[in-house]
Amino acid sequence: MTAYDVIVLAGGAAKRLGGADKPGVRVGGRALLDRVLAACDDAALTVVVGGRRATARPVAWTREVPRGGGPLAALGAGLRLTTAERVLVLSADLPFLGPETVDALLGAAGQPGREGALCVDPDGRDQPLVAAYRAEPLRRELALLATEYGGLAGLPLRLLTAELDLARVDAGPDAAFDCDTWDDIAAARARIREHGAVLDEWITSVKNELGIELDVDTGVLLDLARDAAHGVARPAAPLTTFLVGYAAARASAGAGPDEAAAAVAEAARRATALALRWEAEAEAEAEAEAEAETSAGAGSDEAGGAKPDAGREGTGTP
Repeated sequence: MTAYDVIVLAGGAAKRLGGADKPGVRVGGRALLDRVLAACDDAALTVVVGGRRATARPVAWTREVPRGGGPLAALGAGLRLTTAERVLVLSADLPFLGPETVDALLGAAGQPGREGALCVDPDGRDQPLVAAYRAEPLRRELALLATEYGGLAGLPLRLLTAELDLARVDAGPDAAFDCDTWDDIAAARARIREHGAVLDEWITSVKNELGIELDVDTGVLLDLARDAAHGVARPAAPLTTFLVGYAAARASAGAGPDEAAAAVAEAARRATALALRWEAEAEAEAEAEAEAETSAGAGSDEAGGAKPDAGREGTGTP
């Protein structure tokens, strides 16, 4: 992928959130801004336009002039710090933006004759803050607008997008979902806890919290936990997965993410095989005990049936 820079707009007033610090609002335990930064962590440079705050990865900071001057003023401020041929432009309130959407935008923006690409939401509306632009025409149009209107403050984004030849990318219902209200925040928080998404969301959050860059087959680990719980004992599941992680870390010390992921897979394979051997032994013991009980029961019945009638013998009755 050709190098690209990112501009994240994080300086809005969030009036519909009562003035709350929207980029810092947490969804799934992570700030909205950090969720956006995670989707484009391979950028050459990331510029955040807004107030400084702690972030999950290093970024460059700047502010629009004047402060509160709107998205075009913020975009112009961020663009002055970038050097790449393509620039990804994002708002800071996209909880479900993923790398696949970033790749799709950058690819579409690189098509011959195109000056950029933006997402289209399920209702067909353009999303100019979920977009990738070629830097040269973006600088040109911003300069023309600043000259025509005496500055960029207060201008709507549509003045910019109307002048550019942009591809449209349908990234599905989630990529362009933004959080403007507390109802949006509540919907996002509920969505990540849905059955089909909760595990992936949790694993991603844990990796970000621990600073781990590792793609692990979660299915392998879940199967291991199941086999350990079933074949050994329920508490064996979390303890075994911890030991697998520890063993993989030792085996891949100093190696890259691919080697580390392979070490996890190998440790999980060996631990799974061990758990299955324990289960087989337990089943064999259970079968042996069942056979022994059956044999003992049969022997007791035979012995009971062969006993003489002691009561009758004791009476001397002929």
